[in-house]
Amino acid sequence: MSLTDRAIEQIRELIRTGALPPGSKLPPEPDLAAQLGLSRNLAREAVKALAVARVLDVRRGDGTYVTSLQPSILLEGLGGAVELLQSDAGALLDLMEVRRLLEPPAAALAATRMSDEALAEVKQHLDAMREAREDVELLNAHDAAFHRAVVSATSNESLLTILDGISGRTLRARIWRGLVDARTAGRTLAEHEAIYEALAARDASLSQAAALIHVNSTEQWLREHLRSRSNGSDDL
Repeated sequence: MSLTDRAIEQIRELIRTGALPPGSKLPPEPDLAAQLGLSRNLAREAVKALAVARVLDVRRGDGTYVTSLQPSILLEGLGGAVELLQSDAGALLDLMEVRRLLEPPAAALAATRMSDEALAEVKQHLDAMREAREDVELLNAHDAAFHRAVVSATSNESLLTILDGISGRTLRARIWRGLVDARTAGRTLAEHEAIYEALAARDASLSQAAALIHVNSTEQWLREHLRSRSNGSDDL
């Protein structure tokens, strides 16, 4: 472990133990360095690294604060990492596997917790997808919003942030472009309709099954897409 890594771990320990709770202000740099037995340079580097990780918030002219440490903040970088994996076929398939493991149970949980307002939001995005059958950009946007509304109904912020992150905007757009070009977008819309109908019935098992069918269908498309790309026939 490098000296900077050790300094980062020391500040994390202060946060873990509650010595620096969420929202609290860190001591000035000289005091923090003295408290931790670090040089000012090491303390500065550790603070910079934790700010990049969204653990700390450096406010110019005000000081450095511990963030709220909410999952939506700490896991925010996941989506960016997924975007960087677009050229790695193995990584993309791994991510689809994670989605298959998490999204169907999330739909089942949503069916038991979904309010009428949340269900209306899901339907709103489903209706918008129907109207945008040939518009990849709109299909992509409302597809993402549809799934986000479903998972939001679980009231599990960590689950929502993780699934948001692994979906990948670029990959989602690529899939919709391929579906529209192949004239198979209607089948995928029908899968979304099945998810909505199961949620509307508040049927957890049916919601899980409908979501699983949808994720499996998407994964199958991705495998075929990656196979064609490896054979040099991919135009996407």
